Amino acid sequence: MQRRNFFLTTMAAAAAASASAQGNRAKFRLRYGPHPGMFRNMVGNDVIDQIKFSADQGFTGWEDNGGNKRPVEEQTKIGETLQKLGMKMGVFVSWADFKTSDFVTKTDKEFQDRLRAEARAAVEAAKRLGTPWTTVVPSTTNDRIDPNYQLANCITNLKVMAEICEPAGLVMVLEPLNWYANHPSLFLRSVPQAYAICKGVGSKSCKILDDLYHQQIDVGNLIPNMQKAWDEIAYIQTGDNPGRKEPGTGEINYKKIFEWLHERKYDGVIGMEHGNSKPGKEGEQAVIDAYRHCDSF
Repeated sequence: MQRRNFFLTTMAAAAAASASAQGNRAKFRLRYGPHPGMFRNMVGNDVIDQIKFSADQGFTGWEDNGGNKRPVEEQTKIGETLQKLGMKMGVFVSWADFKTSDFVTKTDKEFQDRLRAEARAAVEAAKRLGTPWTTVVPSTTNDRIDPNYQLANCITNLKVMAEICEPAGLVMVLEPLNWYANHPSLFLRSVPQAYAICKGVGSKSCKILDDLYHQQIDVGNLIPNMQKAWDEIAYIQTGDNPGRKEPGTGEINYKKIFEWLHERKYDGVIGMEHGNSKPGKEGEQAVIDAYRHCDSF
């Protein structure tokens, strides 16, 4: 009897280890999107291998901020791989100016022609990658110009880009970034501000990327602000605060937030735009476990 129990226990342990090695194929309830490098210790540096590994773990989203900078052939391969695996591609960054105030101060033809060119390039990259979203971060502020003029200029320039994006079905998602921990003096810093801008632009190709890490630092009141701005929010990103690591390492109640998103039938990608709290394979497994826990609402 003891030998039989030992045999059964050993077999069960082997089966569990095998299942772990093959991945947990139970899909998450929401489309959490890992990014390149997040699981490199477990699977290596090849981005296609990382996508396949993420699918094996139950993820149905993917995010690559620099996706449009990859070789064209690689972009196409990423898009095809995601489609075959039933995964959705999230954002790539098409415009992010952290050095000048051009986006909120310039409306001349030369600058707007540059915006049109960037929008056209984004449309082509989006087709290859298979995504409807691209991130836009306007620019820094300019203390010599009234904030209301800067707001008007920002809206004007986004309308120019929307003229290119809207016919192609590409949605620019404006990302407000916090001043206090990461990006002081950027023009766009809060969801309420982004909401006003989107209403001013008035295009289905100009929406909000609500990065909950940034908003917790700069504004807080996460769920009520999502509720108020929901008709203009098209994309979500995560990261706990403080630390900008996986859920459960900070003060944000991500299980409650994910439940709220699920109740609203949100089917977009939730970009996992954060680091790992621990190094190596242990840290990567901790990220997977954290999302499993928060997805169990």
